[in-house]
Amino acid sequence: MRLFTKPLLSSSSSDSSGALEGFYYDNKIVKAFIIVTVIFGVVGMLAGLTAALQLFWPAANLNLPYTTFGRLRPLHTNAIIFAFVGNGMFAGVYYSTQRLLKGPMLSPILSWIHFWGWQLIIVGAAVSLPLGMTTGKEYAELEWPIDIAITLVWVVFAINFIGAIIKRRERHMYVALWFYIATIVTIALLHIVNSLALPVTLFKSYTLFAGVQDALVQWWYGHNAVAFFLTTPILGLMYYFLPKAANRPVYSYKLSIIHFWSLIFLYIWAGPHHLLYTSLPDWAQSLGTVFSIMLLAPSWGGMLNGLLTLRGAWDRVRENPVLKFFVVAVTAYGMTTFEGPMLSLKNVNAISHYTDWTIAHVHIGGLGWNGFMTFGMFYYLVPKMWRTNLYSVKLANIHFWLGTLGIIFYALPLYWAGFTQSLMWKEFTKDGFLAYPNFLETVTQILPMYMARAFGGTLYLAGTLVMVYNLMKTAGSGEFLAHEYDEAPALNHKLKVGGAFHTILERKPVLFTVLSFVAVLIGGVVEFLPTWLIDSNVPTIASVKPYTPLELEGRDIYVREGCYNCHSQMIRPFRSETERYGEYSKSGEFVYDHPFQWGSKRTGPDLHRQGGKYPDSWHYNHMLEPTSMSPGSIMPAYPWLFDDELNTANTATKINTMRTLGVPYEEGYEDQAVADLTEQAEGISKNLADAKIKVGKEKEIIALIAYLQRMGTDIKNEATALK
Repeated sequence: MRLFTKPLLSSSSSDSSGALEGFYYDNKIVKAFIIVTVIFGVVGMLAGLTAALQLFWPAANLNLPYTTFGRLRPLHTNAIIFAFVGNGMFAGVYYSTQRLLKGPMLSPILSWIHFWGWQLIIVGAAVSLPLGMTTGKEYAELEWPIDIAITLVWVVFAINFIGAIIKRRERHMYVALWFYIATIVTIALLHIVNSLALPVTLFKSYTLFAGVQDALVQWWYGHNAVAFFLTTPILGLMYYFLPKAANRPVYSYKLSIIHFWSLIFLYIWAGPHHLLYTSLPDWAQSLGTVFSIMLLAPSWGGMLNGLLTLRGAWDRVRENPVLKFFVVAVTAYGMTTFEGPMLSLKNVNAISHYTDWTIAHVHIGGLGWNGFMTFGMFYYLVPKMWRTNLYSVKLANIHFWLGTLGIIFYALPLYWAGFTQSLMWKEFTKDGFLAYPNFLETVTQILPMYMARAFGGTLYLAGTLVMVYNLMKTAGSGEFLAHEYDEAPALNHKLKVGGAFHTILERKPVLFTVLSFVAVLIGGVVEFLPTWLIDSNVPTIASVKPYTPLELEGRDIYVREGCYNCHSQMIRPFRSETERYGEYSKSGEFVYDHPFQWGSKRTGPDLHRQGGKYPDSWHYNHMLEPTSMSPGSIMPAYPWLFDDELNTANTATKINTMRTLGVPYEEGYEDQAVADLTEQAEGISKNLADAKIKVGKEKEIIALIAYLQRMGTDIKNEATALK
């Protein structure tokens, strides 16, 4: 039974008074966001395809430092999340908000500041990430000046949006607006907390948190960036554009209320499920699991609300490409929101984590939910704004099938790869030894799956290019309506209107915004504060010492090259992992890690016990020509590390910054730091000379070797001390 309490997409005359007022909707800002969405979408997909090629053809990086997988993968994720989906989301928000509020945004000036500010941020990311300017935190790699710019531009967007709601002519806030509000307040909270850092230079900073605390904050942010940037605003767009395209009212208004409040309250707690079996305290892991399982109900409530809105309109789905894209998008949302809670179960996560299963899961959501919602929305908006018909329904259908097949060819091989990886990692012989002790055996086995994934990505990109052509021809055949006229009576703010609690709440936008903020704040506070304030959550280990200046510089190179994109530094307490890598990781080992580097995907082996495992010469040769040490390796070479000299101009500043963050360097040690760095570098250079390798102590490779040889050795030192 459909449940309605009011017309959901129309104004209620009883709430308004006086003569009709004329006004114009601003379509120019929507047009601008559509154009950049398409451009950055193609760029982001090309970056992703290039990265995918490198996983079975390392030479695709062109032997350049700027195009290696470690630098290109963050560029791809940022371009897709913030440039493609972000700009597409803004296009839909600006279009739908004006019509739901019966009026323009608060200020066209603010709209254009938002637009150009966001594009400058994207350009800043596109320049800085390939140059290796990164914080080393997934989905939050941008350095502090860009983080500040993001905050300022987001505030501009928030003022423009909330101001428009306050000035609205429609008293009732339709459900799409609720999701936009939750997005605005939550993204502001997540971004500010996770971006807290101390600058070292204009392009380098160290995150405020370290180790376990940094991991918790990062995945509180990382999971909820997916939740509140890639999900809640897109749900808002679904609630507006799906009923419009189908010419049907939303199936259930009551279900939308339950969906909204339960979703935003539960989502914020789920971040720790990315850290199961790690050094994160067990209570935090358990909370993440419990709330992730509960998320299934509201998530599927939203999916069903969307699909059931099409009741009575399914015959048009066969003919209308807009509805086709929307149906697959909502279905993909349902698939990922079922799979997500399943992956948060510890027994399933023990199989899936660090494998390509997670990559497949993420891309079902990214390609299916985000991509197809954006495509369907553009096929709806462009003909309407250019006052014409879609140039070619046939081309739109070709795009649909190319995109759908692309998702299938992308995801299914990665599911296969994920299962293969986990089974091979965990398999033992009948005599109790690892069946595949050489990690590389588990990589070469899945190269065909990586090739199939690249083929799927190519199909998806080809479909997107078909859409670009179709939309350009559509726009060329019509006439753009920059300012669309409408009229409505002014809102009577003095009118006393009763009704159910939520009906009243929908008419109080400021209170609604505050309550949304409180709902998302609770989970973050409960999870983070105990980990931050109660020492027993991160037991100290006496033998763990700060990094030497050379090791610190080497760690910065490791972060710069994006090594965390392929290597983890977290040995979980499984027999298969301790047999393969060594003693499992302890929380106290990471107390000086700003940022943490636990990683989320193992294309290469875990490195946490790498220190002392091989001689310096092995690391030297491995970085110069990986296949010389590991035949069949898909790791690229890093020749620039052997040519570039280590910059020690900021070493003293780095030591001082770390001390400010709580790392116990002695007062005044920064004056001695470079001398100690040089002494340690000379020792490594001498070790290499003994192995018939001539390299100057001032080269970057020396610092990287120092860091690699330090990894995970504190526990060994402690064991020696106990003896």
